[in-house]
Amino acid sequence: MSGPVRVEYQPGGQAITKLPIPTIALLLALSGAAFAQPAGELPPEARAERQKNNAAKLAGLAGFVDLSCPEMKPDRERLKAVVTRLGIDPADLDEGDLLMRTKTYIEIYQKDVPTNCARAAENFGEAGKTLPGLIGRR
Repeated sequence: MSGPVRVEYQPGGQAITKLPIPTIALLLALSGAAFAQPAGELPPEARAERQKNNAAKLAGLAGFVDLSCPEMKPDRERLKAVVTRLGIDPADLDEGDLLMRTKTYIEIYQKDVPTNCARAAENFGEAGKTLPGLIGRR
């Protein structure tokens, strides 16, 4: 079938769109390109964006702990080292988009202070499951 897009109506008023074969082939080729990346690999731009977001989450967690968890405090030097390993300059967290993201995460964590303080200790405390030593005792 070639030519323009056709719409046919079936009994009951349902419309069926019929596309020309070259159009279908093009759509399939384009949709396949989106899945061409091997599993687990991201394009460099997406990977960099994810690293920025992870840095903002960790900075937000540290800020939350400092403000809301009286028995705990973040290890700022460890946070800087982790953020640097993510490929982010720690100074970037103090301005622009990353500062806004960090503040947003602080607000999110503050919605349930007791639970999130407990999670911070469990995952980032001295014997944390995720990143040990990011959070310590006051």
